[in-house]
Parts: sequence; structure tokens; C-alpha cells
Amino acid sequence: MPELPEVETTVRGLARVLDGQRIARVELRRADLRRAMPEGLGQRLTGARITGLRRRAKYGLIDTDRGDTLVFHLGMSGRWRVDPSEIEKHDHVVIETDDGRRVALNDPRRFGSLDLVRTDRLVDWPAIAALGPEPLEIEAGELRQRLAGRNAPIKALLLDQRVVAGLGNIYVCEALHRSGIHPGRAGGSISLKRLERLATAIRDVLAEAIAAGGSTLRDFASPDGELGYFSKTFAVYGREGAACACGGRVKRIVQGGRSTFFCPRCQR
Repeated sequence: MPELPEVETTVRGLARVLDGQRIARVELRRADLRRAMPEGLGQRLTGARITGLRRRAKYGLIDTDRGDTLVFHLGMSGRWRVDPSEIEKHDHVVIETDDGRRVALNDPRRFGSLDLVRTDRLVDWPAIAALGPEPLEIEAGELRQRLAGRNAPIKALLLDQRVVAGLGNIYVCEALHRSGIHPGRAGGSISLKRLERLATAIRDVLAEAIAAGGSTLRDFASPDGELGYFSKTFAVYGREGAACACGGRVKRIVQGGRSTFFCPRCQR
């Protein structure tokens, strides 16, 4: 599933093609993805100029001069393809600009979504309003406040988008390993000093993953077709039984139906 670094990579790739351009045509090649396409999507976008692209958590946001924001979520297998030579079976939405560029939203499993929201109401849109702070901006003090009194495992709390918005399984495993925190430790029991290490690890892991173009697992690739290579530097994720740098062995457990990878020797 594309996580925050993959979405950030996608937004940056699309910005190079779409920012400042006028939309000449929108082709909806099916009526729904995870849910129905927004009513009047093609009409509201056609002729609009794109004024900016940004990200909130795992959502990509495309602003227009008509006061609308196109909100996309890549789901499990979604990606945007830039200037595809041919439109493929799973290219469900195609956007063309006045300068002849074309981007196609490709989503074989159709767990992604598109929404069109008034820009000035975006912060109150339920999916956005429910989100916690951005992990690239989180500080230890705020993290401590959000974890206070919580007995749930820190791994589960970090995956809760209301606690911190945008973290996914891969990067939580890696950040917990870097900060030496056991994924099963109760979130509210972690000291401020250890949370400082965790907040730093979260920011560093995400920044490195963005610089590497994300982690290519299963179907993800950036808009230009390049494959992210951060997965080549995983310390624990997907490495059950492998040696940890501390001399221990990476272990896999299941928490909340998700695989958790950690080192029981250096994570306490």
C-alpha cells in the first residue's frame, strides 16, 4: 500500500507536469473506484487551471482556480502514470492539459478514491478533519500529549491516523527500531526522552524514504515510472530471521492483523 513517502513522491512528480496548467479534458473510464466518482467531476475540472499540488497524510491534493480541490487516495495499488504511450485497462481516470500532457490514474485493485472538495472547506471535510498532526512535523512533546494515558501498544497507536496522520506499517516498524522501542510497549508508558528519539526517527525515516522515491512493494511506482529504492535499506521490515546490527535476530509478530518486524534484543 502506498504510504506517505510514496504519496509525497507522487505529488512532487505530478507537480512537475500539472502545476500551473489548464485542464483541457477529463475522461472517466469507469463510474467508481472504492466509491462512486464525484458528481460533475469532469465538468468542474475541465477548463480549470491547477494552482498547486500538496499532500495531507496519505491524501494527494490538487488545487484549482475554481476553488475546488481534487483529493486522491492511492488505496492499495494506485499510481498516476505520466504521458502513457497507451491507455491501459486499469487507467480509470485520464486528465489532459492544454499543453498536451496527460496523466492517468491507474488502480488495478480499485481501493483508491477521488473526491472533489471546495478548497475553503477542506479542513472541515470529515476525512481530513479527523487526521492528527503530520509526522514530518511531530515533536516529542505533542507526541507525549497524544499518547498520555494510552495503554494500547505504541505500534497500534502510531498507525492510528488520529494520533499521527500518514504513518503506515513499513515506516512505523523502521522508526521503532531506530528508536529502540519495542512495538508492544504501552504508548502512555514511554518516557519523554525515548519519545524524543522516536519523533526524530519518524522524521528521519520518512525524509530518507522520500529522498529515495519511496519503497516499491507490489504495484507502486512514481508517476515517471521509476521504482523507489528505500526498501533496499530496511533494517527490520520484511527481514524476519535476518541479523540485526546489534547482533540479534529480526522477529515477526502479528499486531492488529498486521505484521510487525522488530529486534527483541535492542528494542525494549
